[in-house]
Amino acid sequence: MTILSSFVRSAEHPGNWPVFCGRMRGTDSRPEFASRSAIQRLHYRSYYEALVRKSVSRQLLWRYTCMVLCLVHQHDVFFPLNVGCVKRRPSIRRDVPGAPDLPVLCCAQSVIARGKSESSTSRMGLSYREGLRKAADPHLARNGLEPKEPAAPEFLFRAISSLGKIPGFWDSGCVLALGLQLGSSPGGQPVTWCIRAELPEPLRAHISDLGTSRTTPRGNSASLSIFHDYQLPLQPSARSFAPTSSVEAVELWRRCITPKIQFSLRPEFAAIMAPAGNIHIPPVSPVDNGPLYTDFFQQQVAKQRNNNYHSTSLRNMVAASVNRTALHPGGVQPGKGHTELEEELHEHAHIDYDRVAIIANPAVPALYEDALVYETGTAITSSGALTAYSGAKTGRSPSDKRIVKEESSENEIWWGPVNKPMSPDVWRINRERAVDYLNTRNRIYVIDGFAGWDERYRISVRVVCARAYHALFMRNMLIRPSQEELKSFHPDYVIYNAGSFPANRFTEGMTSATSVAINFAEKEMVILGTEYAGEMKKGVFTVLFYEMPVKHNVLTLHSSANEGENGDVTVFFGLSGTGKTTLSADPKRALIGDDEHCWTDRGVFNIEGGCYAKCIGLSAEKEPDIFNAIRFGSVLENVVFDPISRVVDYDDCTLTENTRCAYPIEYIENAKIPCLSEKHPSNIILLTCDARGVLPPISKLTTEQTMFHFISGYTSKMAGTEDGVTEPQATFSSCFAQPFLALHPMRYATMLAEKISQHKANAWLLNTGWVGAGATTGGKRCPLKYTRAILDAIHNGSLNEVEYETYEVFNLHVPKTCPGVPSELLNPRNSWTASTNFQDEVNKLAKLFNDNFAKYADQATKEVIAAGPVPQ
Repeated sequence: MTILSSFVRSAEHPGNWPVFCGRMRGTDSRPEFASRSAIQRLHYRSYYEALVRKSVSRQLLWRYTCMVLCLVHQHDVFFPLNVGCVKRRPSIRRDVPGAPDLPVLCCAQSVIARGKSESSTSRMGLSYREGLRKAADPHLARNGLEPKEPAAPEFLFRAISSLGKIPGFWDSGCVLALGLQLGSSPGGQPVTWCIRAELPEPLRAHISDLGTSRTTPRGNSASLSIFHDYQLPLQPSARSFAPTSSVEAVELWRRCITPKIQFSLRPEFAAIMAPAGNIHIPPVSPVDNGPLYTDFFQQQVAKQRNNNYHSTSLRNMVAASVNRTALHPGGVQPGKGHTELEEELHEHAHIDYDRVAIIANPAVPALYEDALVYETGTAITSSGALTAYSGAKTGRSPSDKRIVKEESSENEIWWGPVNKPMSPDVWRINRERAVDYLNTRNRIYVIDGFAGWDERYRISVRVVCARAYHALFMRNMLIRPSQEELKSFHPDYVIYNAGSFPANRFTEGMTSATSVAINFAEKEMVILGTEYAGEMKKGVFTVLFYEMPVKHNVLTLHSSANEGENGDVTVFFGLSGTGKTTLSADPKRALIGDDEHCWTDRGVFNIEGGCYAKCIGLSAEKEPDIFNAIRFGSVLENVVFDPISRVVDYDDCTLTENTRCAYPIEYIENAKIPCLSEKHPSNIILLTCDARGVLPPISKLTTEQTMFHFISGYTSKMAGTEDGVTEPQATFSSCFAQPFLALHPMRYATMLAEKISQHKANAWLLNTGWVGAGATTGGKRCPLKYTRAILDAIHNGSLNEVEYETYEVFNLHVPKTCPGVPSELLNPRNSWTASTNFQDEVNKLAKLFNDNFAKYADQATKEVIAAGPVPQ
């Protein structure tokens, strides 16, 4: 009854009225959500828009939003089916700003029968439009039906609550609809408060003798459902009140809006639903306790006690929903006693722990089992890794990233194309949508972990998701707490991943059905409309890009890092394809991390507990560390494999070129555990892949040049990757992390410059791109052996002892010699072989740099601006 109680409580806060959704019996596993099913057709949007208006009070909401409240109990999930606005005139589509002339509750309930949802009015021989017209008949208004300031419909919630207090009612197999009938019931009164229920055979047979019931054939020729209308009368006096005329209907309406009105069940109805035994004594004593009813109810109570699982059909529901495996032949079900974690989720997110099985911090084999059973396309590859598919989205959706605009962080955030604002009202709608979706799942997964290996700065993260693949992914990417730490774990941030369910495109500020939103005040993240697991990882990264600089004066870096035998630390910055992962995986140096780090006053630490490596073109020869890490416990994403041998084809990009693998960092043989160093970096390397062939393979940077190139974040997009691209395209990503930044890039650059100056670190620009010419004019990629020789010279200090020269236009300091590297390759002018003019190519790239940096010039110092290239 958790959902019921939360629904009743929400009556006091209309802006928080939940939108419940459920799964139709006999349909597939994807839910029919309010705005995507019958509700949308019945003008749900009007009610939806009214809720997000701050100025809408309970009275105005009730007056201007004509609502049909039809709560159907199916698989123990309540959800409103039809919500709409009507007028006395034939036109029934009406937006919220224009108030309807007549606020009525119209009889357009949808009722579930044999997997089909139909309008009750259509079954009664009336179309939906006709039902509305009849419901809004002008004579009702002439008799004073329309109140000036009607109160919120407390009577509805009291009625639902009264029914819910009868133990076993929901276990009897009832499908319940509660609403106001206005002249649409065949042979009925113009206004009738009724409860409509589809009842199981034992109860139906017993009820048929009562004079207050009415049996009506429902459904199609293949099945017959019996529905009964029961008047739930208001009792202003000792007698029941049921209207028989429009005058009495007006009187009923007036009594409905009186706060003192009390709801109670008619004795006949209470007697039917009264439980056997001494479990609970209802307010009205039963008049009949026949053996047929008693036997039936005792069976239902026994099932409830044994399973602690509520549904309209316990046996079928349990068989269809729980995870039956060799280890759990009885299935995974909601616990009888609720843990502290479940109580926390119930309190803060309204997760229905009586219906949804909350699987907290499961082991890897358990996640394998669930993924294989419940997720289409999931398989175990020949290496033992789990392969999964992320659906339509095979990469991040940066254009759908939103930051909630609220007082605590508003003045800190770098607002613009990277961080688009979201209003708190829209945030609440998206959050409610995500939580409601999770409440429709039979099981959800909770993964608790830490972001950050330094205990002084780490944040606790909780992931609540519906897919085992997502749970395993985040289990690998977060730092796993010990059993003792889990006992007292309380999250700093919570991620609600409802990526299988879309966002509402018509919500203010939404540009698609995908939404990735972060609320720094609420310390929560909500994902809708994308199942790409990387959104969770990068969402945590964005949180660190905000939390660390603002609250701890710690610099967050999109970089890899490794440590030499002498404790010297090197940090590598670079965009995708520049060699960040490859170059940091050095057999002579311990890996601290491959992607996300923080630089503190004591050293550097890795943010993650795992690695998320690209797999396209992967081979044991090229990258043995990554290849060998793909084993049991790892998650392969969107790869293609042989269905018989299960061998993965890493060269196959049929699904996407962004094939990935997530694995724990301890799968790397030379990883440093714990992943932190108390030594400050001695070398900062900015990686770029220049496809024009005009940047030197290695350059030494001044502090100002470091800031300029760090803010620029340059690399190249290759020709031929897109239609119309005939030459390499420059790509700039500020701080080599633009999609994840929360603050202005200059703030991170200033912190980096201060760290470099304070700890006397060397900064380098390392080009892993083309030498001799451009990629399209005969150049060749700088051989990896030369790049590694340059790194060795940096690490052993020999590159600090050679002679340097100034590289024109960019004013870079280029070494004349480097051990293990041909001298003619060190200066691009000396190795240029292309037919195009070298100086023209240099000037073209210099102009692109300056044009890009102009976006940040207003925050930069004159020295940093002067550190940029000067075309000749």
